Amino acid sequence: MAKDYKKPTTTPILIAFTEAQQSRETYGGGVANVVLQGMHLRRPDATRDTVLLFMHPTATLDTLPLPRELARRGVPVLACGSRYPHNDSALIMEKVLVDLGHYVRYARERLGYRTVILAGWSGGASLSVFYQSQAQNPTITATPCGHAIDLSGLQPADAIMQLAAHSARARIMTESMDASLRSEGDPTDRNAAFDLYDRINGPKPPYAPDFVAAYRAAQIDRNQRITAWVRETLDALKRRGSADQERCFVTHGTMADPRWLDPMLDANGRAPGICYLGEPEAVNNGPIGLARFATLRSWLSQWSIDESRANTELQGPHVTVPALVIANAADDCCPPSHTDIIYRSLGGPKELHTIPGANHYYIGQREQLDAAITLIIDWLRKGGLLEGLPDASGGG
Repeated sequence: MAKDYKKPTTTPILIAFTEAQQSRETYGGGVANVVLQGMHLRRPDATRDTVLLFMHPTATLDTLPLPRELARRGVPVLACGSRYPHNDSALIMEKVLVDLGHYVRYARERLGYRTVILAGWSGGASLSVFYQSQAQNPTITATPCGHAIDLSGLQPADAIMQLAAHSARARIMTESMDASLRSEGDPTDRNAAFDLYDRINGPKPPYAPDFVAAYRAAQIDRNQRITAWVRETLDALKRRGSADQERCFVTHGTMADPRWLDPMLDANGRAPGICYLGEPEAVNNGPIGLARFATLRSWLSQWSIDESRANTELQGPHVTVPALVIANAADDCCPPSHTDIIYRSLGGPKELHTIPGANHYYIGQREQLDAAITLIIDWLRKGGLLEGLPDASGGG
């Protein structure tokens, strides 16, 4: 039974700003206006010194168990929606950094928090590392397609957390690409030797190391072929004098990671035959698959294994603030190898913890959720990042 903590107040946050844009990929707000919607979750008696910023490139996180429970325990949370809520078809990662920068500034200058901590959950983890890297040392002046971007005004956070995290959207998607697809225009044209879902002629788990190596190489090759086609298409548009034009396309087969069928690959406590989006075979060509719908420019920024810069292995060494890494031992989205990459890559003082039996979302897992909350609060207090936390019953 849940403990009776004092209920936090949920206050909508609206941030609007104007920016010069070479292209427009979102609805609303006028040609040059950007509108962001977030939620401030805070108990009336909670500290006003520290706030945790949860931001995912496309998801809104205010209804998930972890941020809501942190707010119930007296740790203020700002759940930050990007300009691309629930639709990453045209998402540009560098523009999401700009959005997150506005929330960091809002937390300090409008809400009055002195300590701002990036709580990178799942896909928000590599985003937070990318942000902190560029806030500490801005080196990027253009998106991968060449559009100018100004990241010079980003304020660094005071610390960073990596929670149930993967190391890059481009990496986790590439590792889920269906290597059997031979033609991007025809998802039925398949190489049976790589078709994980061909029950008659396809490979069967457990998969041999040589097969896995060949499959991974084919996945990277497929990602690179798409990237080459994207570049060729952008160049063709430019040659025709249509440099600002876009093209949208579908990528079939993006939930065929051998890990979901063979629990001994990158082993943890996840169940075989299931993933965080449901049954992998159904998701593989379903409408909600990773990178299913994309624009040319979004592919380069978000999904290209070679060109996306939202990559913890690339950005992590430049992040020198304190970092907490929490892995879920039965995560069916973010495997242990990604946790290893994250922890290895971060350049500052860091801690790594694993929560036994925890799934990706802590859905129906009160014990594991409590363990995560305890780890976070203890780490914040130990690092001098959290003071004045009210007790569980709502006292001062």
